Amino acid sequence: MTRTPLANGFCFGEGPRWFEGLVWFSDMLGEAVHTVTLGGQISTLRLAGHAPSGLGFRPDGSLLIVSTERRQVLRYDGESVSVVADVSALVPAALGDMVIDRHGCAYVGSQARTDGVIVRIDPDAEPDRRATVVATGLDFPNGMAITPDGQTLIVAESTGRRLTAFDIDEDGRLGGRRLFAEGLDGPPDGICLDAEGGVWTAMTLAHQFERIVADGDGRFTVSDRIDIDGRAAIACTLGGPEGRTLFVLSSADAYPERLRGTKLSRLEAITVDVPAAGHS
Repeated sequence: MTRTPLANGFCFGEGPRWFEGLVWFSDMLGEAVHTVTLGGQISTLRLAGHAPSGLGFRPDGSLLIVSTERRQVLRYDGESVSVVADVSALVPAALGDMVIDRHGCAYVGSQARTDGVIVRIDPDAEPDRRATVVATGLDFPNGMAITPDGQTLIVAESTGRRLTAFDIDEDGRLGGRRLFAEGLDGPPDGICLDAEGGVWTAMTLAHQFERIVADGDGRFTVSDRIDIDGRAAIACTLGGPEGRTLFVLSSADAYPERLRGTKLSRLEAITVDVPAAGHS
């Protein structure tokens, strides 16, 4: 598969999303969120004092942004940035990735190496009822995705080297925890779903992106591998006009703090066979 460069010159890219004809992604150490067109034109939202990571769009089009070290979720409405929730009293570690459900609620991972948690945030609830811990005992919860029917959440557990699935009940709580894929080739980071149920997964230290197909009881098949020349695979998303463009973020190192002050991250595009979940 051919990788086409789209953007570089940023410090540590995370949380890519495709929305309204643009790729959106965070630059964690650059304190910014960038957008990139398919032609490579970049625009930037500055977030001084924040280290952004996970991104997600609500049904009203507003952007939610994870502020990792501050353990907050921010909202950008196109004009200004505000704090939606501060979960520092609920979580054991810095925040990481995020996914938004069809109701506009966010699931956010707190990335403890063991005993990490997932917090559900309802921005429309009263402030003292917005955040609820919905899963515990996770080994560094990282990338997350929700199936198009809204009934299943899949999370990458990085230090556990597995993907774990949960049922989502009518109240947004998580249950029915089970293995989706166990014994991966490397610590998984960002993930995304395609229309056939395949999970594209950033295999950080394995220096590649893999498409994982679950075979049941934690067994899986890797149907596709994309090598990225020894770089750390960080995150991915599917998008483009037909949903068949895999946008991948990679870095010179898997550990952000080692890259502070550098501009070595890359965003690249790859055409794949199966479109994003929700595309026909």
